[in-house]
Amino acid sequence: MSKYQESSEVDVLIIGAGIIGLATAYQLAQLFPRLRVLVVEKNRRYGQETSSRSSEVIHAGMYYPAASLKARFCVEGNRLLYDFCASYQVKHQRLGKIIIAVNDEEVDALRNLYRQGLENGVELEWLEEKTAERLEPGIRAAAGIWSPNTGIIDSDGLMRCLYQLLLEQGVICLFNAAVEDIEKNGDTYYVNLSQEIIETPVIINCAGLYSDQIAALSGMDINKHGYRLHYCKGEYYRLSPAPDIKHLIYPLPEKGGLGIHITRDLAGGQRLGPNAYYVEQIDYGMTEDFKPQFFRAVKRYLPALKMENLHPDYTGIRPKLQGENDSFRDFIIKEEGAKGFPGFINLIGIESPGLTSCLAIGRYVTNLLESI
Repeated sequence: MSKYQESSEVDVLIIGAGIIGLATAYQLAQLFPRLRVLVVEKNRRYGQETSSRSSEVIHAGMYYPAASLKARFCVEGNRLLYDFCASYQVKHQRLGKIIIAVNDEEVDALRNLYRQGLENGVELEWLEEKTAERLEPGIRAAAGIWSPNTGIIDSDGLMRCLYQLLLEQGVICLFNAAVEDIEKNGDTYYVNLSQEIIETPVIINCAGLYSDQIAALSGMDINKHGYRLHYCKGEYYRLSPAPDIKHLIYPLPEKGGLGIHITRDLAGGQRLGPNAYYVEQIDYGMTEDFKPQFFRAVKRYLPALKMENLHPDYTGIRPKLQGENDSFRDFIIKEEGAKGFPGFINLIGIESPGLTSCLAIGRYVTNLLESI
């Protein structure tokens, strides 16, 4: 077709240079070093949105139904991520996490979470009240779950490492390159980047908050297939002065998230969050409207907390498939040949535990590509 005479050809086009896009490109380059892989990103550098606005926690995998992709990839990804960090000197700490029941009424729910974690293959230990409070003297707990393989990671350092490895492996990353249109002609996709047309037989959609829009640009009916995303915002507060807390402390999970928890960063600082509420637009602004909510939620299990300890920090937005009143939705990671889009692989609704799962997801997508 004459309109595509100026197009550039690649073997695989990955849309999105967040942690999932980078990890997928890395796994592809490891297994298929001869492929011409191009990663395109609308922002000026990698990881500018969901990937850089999280708790930076390496999760263990107890929160998700046993048969789900979230459970499978979180457990596998936990191991892969620790191994990767050790191999490439990415900063991280295996701090361990305590999930607590604050009172006797919450203990049964905590036991159910404990059983689910064991079913998922997660290493866990049940803590009675005195054991939990001895492990972390500053907290109040009726019982707890100890997760030794939960940790924290320098997410920007991880992405920087993956990006450098991609460059060394010959993968090209193109920034300030928003996808404006996708047209299918036979077995080939023509992707309009405004300044350039990319011609490719394979598209891997890792566009995060915009992954449903990318699917729609290809011609897929995102409402019919249940691919439309909902934006769920979360805020974080920095604790200063920081309490004497050595581990990650989580309450029972709640609808929309894991509850307002205490996490540490690699510099020794501590933060609270995130909360979870749905929004119509992507907006990273923050007010102090929810500060009392944060204080009340954490005061239940950290009695020494004072309101003046809380200082606004940052916000993030989760790309959720489930709406505000919907039940659990799993990751969508699917090759769309059955819908008439062979070679188009969608990754939609990759929220938490996406960071932990990134290398496992990349490996899975690579296997999907092998089977096409």
